Amino acid sequence: MENEWRKPLLNGSRDGEPTSPSDRKEGKNPGSVTGPRNVQCTLKDGSIAKHKWDIPAIKEELKTQVLIALPMVLVNFLQYSVLVVSIMFVGHLGELELASASLANSIASVLGLYILLGMAGSVETLCGQAYGAGQYHMLEKYVQRAVFVLCCTCVPLTVLFLNMESILLLLGQAPDIAAKAAEYVICLLPALYASAFLQPLVRFLQTQSIVRPMAYCAAVTLTLHVALCWLVVFKLDLGFRGSAIATSVSYWMNVLLLVTFVKLSNCCEKTWVNGFSREAFTDLKPFLRLAVASSVMLCLEYWAFEIVVLAAGLLANPELELSALSICLNTTTLNYMIPLGLGAAASTRVSNEMGAGNPAAVRRAIKVVMSMSFTVAVGVSSSLFLARNIWGAVFSSDSEVVAYVSTIMPFLSCIVLCDGLQGVLQGVVRGSGWQDLGVVINLVCFYVFGVPTGILLAFRFGWAGKGLFTGILTGLGCQVLGLLVISLHTNWEEQAEIAHTRQITTSSKGESAEVHAV
Repeated sequence: MENEWRKPLLNGSRDGEPTSPSDRKEGKNPGSVTGPRNVQCTLKDGSIAKHKWDIPAIKEELKTQVLIALPMVLVNFLQYSVLVVSIMFVGHLGELELASASLANSIASVLGLYILLGMAGSVETLCGQAYGAGQYHMLEKYVQRAVFVLCCTCVPLTVLFLNMESILLLLGQAPDIAAKAAEYVICLLPALYASAFLQPLVRFLQTQSIVRPMAYCAAVTLTLHVALCWLVVFKLDLGFRGSAIATSVSYWMNVLLLVTFVKLSNCCEKTWVNGFSREAFTDLKPFLRLAVASSVMLCLEYWAFEIVVLAAGLLANPELELSALSICLNTTTLNYMIPLGLGAAASTRVSNEMGAGNPAAVRRAIKVVMSMSFTVAVGVSSSLFLARNIWGAVFSSDSEVVAYVSTIMPFLSCIVLCDGLQGVLQGVVRGSGWQDLGVVINLVCFYVFGVPTGILLAFRFGWAGKGLFTGILTGLGCQVLGLLVISLHTNWEEQAEIAHTRQITTSSKGESAEVHAV
């Protein structure tokens, strides 16, 4: 039953469990820190991949990553679609309702969901490396610790959500929109707490390469969400609030489906043994440090895009600029589901093999996922560029908007290319535990180079929307360059040895592994 859900990893160990090279050589259990570290990689047929361009090893790595990435792309898309479907139903209620719900979704994401999503990145590092080191009992402790920390984080966010109307009025929003948006945000509060459970659970399963069940659960959730929205919005006449209530219910539905799978399936019999433990409430400092860094790293990037949206509203023709910007950002968001899935594969493979102490496998995983990401990104980017004159018509019937979008599409194509690469490289960062370093890179790239460049070109040089997109492209380009240079010049032998030893040491003490940037 277990093999039905989890595909074997590159090293060919049973049930997809990474083992260190010394373990395979000396016949020891996963997690041993003794013995020499070599760069061999055992394939499923028992042969040895002796050099970095071993074709069978590369093919097997590619297959492994595809089997992780494809379901994760689907999971990301289906979970994102829950919010989109809710907005679609609200759109049939009127312009005020649509504007308010859209604003509420944006605010809830920026000041809530993104923060929790980022903090859950720490689970990818800790669970992934613990699983690779064979310290399976640590995974349930890490995920419980994550749920506890994220739920505690929801408390101050709740205060923020409850005072959202006053905040929106201070930001200059129209009173009627501010009032209804605040009402919608309050109805989304249960979804915020559901995310505190959902995101760690997703990472818990992802780091074990148990990805298909998540796609099935997300598909069931979305299907039921469509029916639930129709029921509460139109049949129960809850209208505007019904959409937000349905979103919250669906988030909890997804959580319950995943919890049921973890409890009933034998896939997690090694990683979920004792159930809830008091240890989840101890040794929080190293975990919190990594979680905060993960959250800041992600939010710095996402908030840069929100700043661009706010800046677009200050341009000479805000209606045209915001319409074109909305089309372009929706395009990049949908496309970003692909690098998110590939980034999940990168994070899983890198963290597993670092925990196992396999530097050669780490290098191979990075090279394979980068090649795959570059190929996909070039294909999508080229397609968007070729469709630049008609793409706007998919979203709008206004000829002025369509024409303006066509002038921005070349910039958007380059952004999509960079997005494809940085999404994967950030997966490498999460798998390696370099979130502190990621914070510095994102801060410098977006807030020293990206956003200032965009503002300067848009307002000082009159480039308008094209200037803002040039700024985003500048930030993404610098980010890709910085992360790529670090990945290429890292001493993976040393880092893999440190990660493997750290997991064994902290596991023996029952503590969280404190990860430091390279």
